[in-house]
Amino acid sequence: MSEPLRIALAGLGTVGTGVIRLIETNAQLIARRARRPIVITAVSARDRTKDRGVDLSGYAWHDDLTAMAALDNVDVVVELVGGSDGPALTLARNTIAAGKALVTANKAMIAHHGLELASAAEAAGTPLKFEAAVAGGIPVIKGLSEGAAANSFERVYGILNGTCNYILSTMEDTGADFADVLSDAQRLGYAEADPTFDIEGIDAAHKLAILAAISFGAKLDFAGVDATGISRIIAADIAQARALGYVIRLLGVAETDTSNGALSLFQRVRPHLVPIDHPLAHVDGPTNAIVAEGNFMGRLLFQGAGAGDGPTASAVVADIIDIARGERGAAFSMPVAELEPMGRAETGHRPVRAYIRFTVKDRPGVLAEITAAMRDAGLSMESLIQQGRADEGGEVIIAMVTHEGPELAVTQALDLLKGSDNLTAPPLWMGIIGD
Repeated sequence: MSEPLRIALAGLGTVGTGVIRLIETNAQLIARRARRPIVITAVSARDRTKDRGVDLSGYAWHDDLTAMAALDNVDVVVELVGGSDGPALTLARNTIAAGKALVTANKAMIAHHGLELASAAEAAGTPLKFEAAVAGGIPVIKGLSEGAAANSFERVYGILNGTCNYILSTMEDTGADFADVLSDAQRLGYAEADPTFDIEGIDAAHKLAILAAISFGAKLDFAGVDATGISRIIAADIAQARALGYVIRLLGVAETDTSNGALSLFQRVRPHLVPIDHPLAHVDGPTNAIVAEGNFMGRLLFQGAGAGDGPTASAVVADIIDIARGERGAAFSMPVAELEPMGRAETGHRPVRAYIRFTVKDRPGVLAEITAAMRDAGLSMESLIQQGRADEGGEVIIAMVTHEGPELAVTQALDLLKGSDNLTAPPLWMGIIGD
């Protein structure tokens, strides 16, 4: 058997300690599959004294994680610190500059700096791998870039954030409102103390940008992702969706667009109504699921645990095994110079069926004002539900579903209602995905 592959591990949180446990528990199996032993030689974290539930005595400790890239007894650096910049980015740059392989679970860093790091890795002739950065333990990056590499992808979309999916599916099951379920999610460890990145769609946007680049051979464009989170969804939205035959899921959707004569890229994270018979409607709890549609393979569904120590550690170690085998494919499935710069798709012409929820004062003329705005915008109504809120001082919720029409008509109708004295809160609209 060949010489061991030597690992430096930066970050000893949930995933970092999971990597240690996995490598120690499955050492013999991993060595057989990697065709060489994989050993950890160096570790680093902020607090040397913290009890992490694993024995670190056999590993050299380094207080300066950014210097681990220069160690002579390290072949691969695993970055599990997190953050788009700061020490994580410095370590990544140092690792590649030293000609060593980099494995990371850091979707924010890849979304913001992935092209830079991939270009540097290509120049240095060293691997950059980040399977764990998207959907935890689900091998979606490998599946798209290798298993389905012969396909031209038409669309990739799915549930990319387990925290939001847990909140929405729990709201369905319990009838509770958003704030109460979020509080429970934080108590159970499914949501961070500051959940902003999750609930406002930013985490999902990081992952979607990476998936879009790999799926479509496009230059990474995180800034081009239109992200809207779930913080404005209320229990009434969940109930109305159910009455109409749908569930609500936060979806990231990416697809190419040629409607303006040039190839452009549509990327959006937003809550959607999903038909109850669609595969994504049955993805509950902190689970991720990604649908990829290829021109020859049809629809593929990747589903599994999107976070957690075991699943994410599994993806990290799978990348390490690839490196041990000498597999050095391009980080984004093709060289950075061959990734196509795509403009950002215009959205006004996109056909959409929309769910729109208004919270209004309970008085005559309100519905007439709303329907007049829809008429003037050329938006046709398919169904309407009106529900009073006795606990909210006579407010009324009006929820409607539109016939399919251009997205511009939805935004124009809502623009016509801006500043209306009848509305007690800004309207909320969500797209309805097809079967």
